[in-house]
Amino acid sequence: MSSSSVLKTNALESEAIYIFREVISQFDKPVLLFSGGKDSITLVRLAQKAFFPAKIPFPLLHVDTGHNFPETIAFRDKLVEELGLELIVRNVQDAIDEGKVVEETGKYSSRNSLQTITLLDAIEEFKFDACIGGARRDEEKARAKERIFSVRDDFGQWDEKNQRPELFDILNGKIENGQNVRVFPISNWTELDVWSYIEKEHIEIPSIYFSHKRKVFLRDGLIWSHSPFVYQEEDEQIEERIVRFRTVGDMTCTAAVDSYAATIKEVVGEIRESTISERGARIDDKRSEAAMEKRKQQGYF
Repeated sequence: MSSSSVLKTNALESEAIYIFREVISQFDKPVLLFSGGKDSITLVRLAQKAFFPAKIPFPLLHVDTGHNFPETIAFRDKLVEELGLELIVRNVQDAIDEGKVVEETGKYSSRNSLQTITLLDAIEEFKFDACIGGARRDEEKARAKERIFSVRDDFGQWDEKNQRPELFDILNGKIENGQNVRVFPISNWTELDVWSYIEKEHIEIPSIYFSHKRKVFLRDGLIWSHSPFVYQEEDEQIEERIVRFRTVGDMTCTAAVDSYAATIKEVVGEIRESTISERGARIDDKRSEAAMEKRKQQGYF
């Protein structure tokens, strides 16, 4: 890694650590939203550094769709056990069973948007006033609009036209009763920054980020995972391909990419050469041009 890259990485790390410490100083009950993906795993490492030698002083919350990759769930449980972290899991299936949301059906059915109600219920249940997540501005247009401290109203909604200025890295965490804040410590990082940090820090990540053989089928130019959770037409033929995942949601909203990258170094090299964005493999982003922004306005992370 060049000296300029080291300086940039250190600056991004220092900014994220500063944000974590501001969260603890300004909020009473924060939580880290954890998916088992590379960005939330990076947040855990940054939080460790921010509060070392003490343990991370807030729990992890996973909103489980029930359609996750088994590799991701196994990694989540392993990480939590190794680090002695508190993990809270709330399930979308419970919201479906209680009639709060309706399960989608058909060709593009997914539980991704159904996570919103489960997340808002968990925030209310535990009275969390700050939810820390791994969203980055380079991922998607709606996420590029968000501040690092992004206020949600008492219905959990986000108003992109009513945000606070964050001049000179001054973060204002003052909120009214019922409001909460979404916090994005790696908002200014790129996908390549995250992978470079993972390489530099020797951070372990789930195996699905590396090339492996998987049963898949093709639809709309994307590589979908074959799974009981994913709707499949009779004429969509199953095949085995060598693939990996650049981003990890659940099986219904995350496409694979053809890849032989089997190490962090190879992944970093692949991303440097890629002309397609990371979110290009997110099936749920293709529902509409403003899909993410609409979900965020309703309370999605």
